[in-house]
Amino acid sequence: MIAENLSLLAIPLALLYLAALACIYRILLTYRTAQGAIAWILALIGLPYIAVPMFLLFGRYRFGGYVKARRMGDQSLTNLLDQFESQTTSIAAPGQDHFSDELQVLCKLGRQPFTSGNRCTLLQDGEATFEALFEAMENASHYLLLEFYIVRSDRVGQRIKAILERKLAEGVEVWFLYDDIGSVFLSRKWLNELTAAGAKIASFGDGNIRRRRFQINFRNHRKLMVCDGVVGFVGGINLGDEYLGTAMDQEPWRDTHCRIEGPAVTGLQLAWLEDWNWASNTRPDLNWAAATPPPGDEEVLVLPTGPADTWETCTLFFLNCINNARTRIWIASPYFVPDFQVMNALQLAALRGVDVRILIPEKSDSQLVRLAAYSYLVQANQAGIGIHRYQPGFMHQKVVLVDSRYAAIGTANLDNRSMRLNFEITAINTSPAFIAQVEGMLEEDLKACRRMTEDDYRQRSILFRLGCRAVRLLAPLL
Repeated sequence: MIAENLSLLAIPLALLYLAALACIYRILLTYRTAQGAIAWILALIGLPYIAVPMFLLFGRYRFGGYVKARRMGDQSLTNLLDQFESQTTSIAAPGQDHFSDELQVLCKLGRQPFTSGNRCTLLQDGEATFEALFEAMENASHYLLLEFYIVRSDRVGQRIKAILERKLAEGVEVWFLYDDIGSVFLSRKWLNELTAAGAKIASFGDGNIRRRRFQINFRNHRKLMVCDGVVGFVGGINLGDEYLGTAMDQEPWRDTHCRIEGPAVTGLQLAWLEDWNWASNTRPDLNWAAATPPPGDEEVLVLPTGPADTWETCTLFFLNCINNARTRIWIASPYFVPDFQVMNALQLAALRGVDVRILIPEKSDSQLVRLAAYSYLVQANQAGIGIHRYQPGFMHQKVVLVDSRYAAIGTANLDNRSMRLNFEITAINTSPAFIAQVEGMLEEDLKACRRMTEDDYRQRSILFRLGCRAVRLLAPLL
């Protein structure tokens, strides 16, 4: 009997170790860092019953299903991109020599050109953003494209739904894409009612469960909207009441969004179309004609990044910004858990005399991330990096200011999830007037910040410091 039981036990055990070997094989072919590869391999050998399912859920860094979907629809998307680059407003298509190398790199990363003739409006809080979103939606005459990481069925969500239902009744088409993990608490009633009104709705995973299996660690973190192909929005604001501080005990979240008119909206639309194609296997007919005359004179690049790209595009975006900064680089991010490449680049920038300032929140929606940030204080202070904690409310904006040469507003955080696991999108603007607005906005934010010092870390208890260092080990998952 004992022998039979052992024999029965040997079969699943053998299968488990075969699965562990298959995971190790994949790690050896695809690993990014030796440290991470060694950690996974040791776990798979020593604790396969825990490490195998963990690796299947969290160990992959390329979104394989999306890559296949991109290849299947690549020709039509490539044709649209070629058409975009051939517009007279495109001033820095990949391969052209008259634009700076630094900005040319960003074009190649995003597979999109810088365009001229844009007009951008900086939206500095939730109230201003929702007012602009509602107005643009009300003015749409042909279609509305929406893509948000978090959608709630609260007051803001109900207002959005009411406007969309009204526009649908007027004959405006609505395509709505949301992330099924970020919007896990979105009510089914909200979705069903909007669908019944005629909206086409898809989540980032529902239509592709088979292709997406074992890839739940990937998120579509983008927040964008396009109206008729001529007006677009991008930034850090999701669709929820937290940005208005409607709860009695809650301060409104501090966030930043951007309204864009002009040819750069085509870049937002292309990013949306690729995501929609993945989620629904359909490609609606949209307006790709450039506005004539252009509505403004600002130069803008839309930079989509994500785990389906050939390179780690978001990491390279940050490294490109930091390494090319000459006088200053200010970065606002609610999550500050940089990897060693980014931290080393920040240190080198500070050591060569660049004014490096990192704005992070004092109050956070993730205590693990908040604790991890403390562990960087000694490294940062010794190099001259200023880490500033925003005091009132929760600061959720994602903004980068490089010298007085360009500013970026988008969805990417300074953490591993944004750099390697999330689909993000950023609008980069070289207009002196827009840069000055961003500079003034960040200066006001800095007045509401407290600069952290080494003492904030060194004078805490040994248990606190050990906890911070331990949490930092989880950086690849935060």
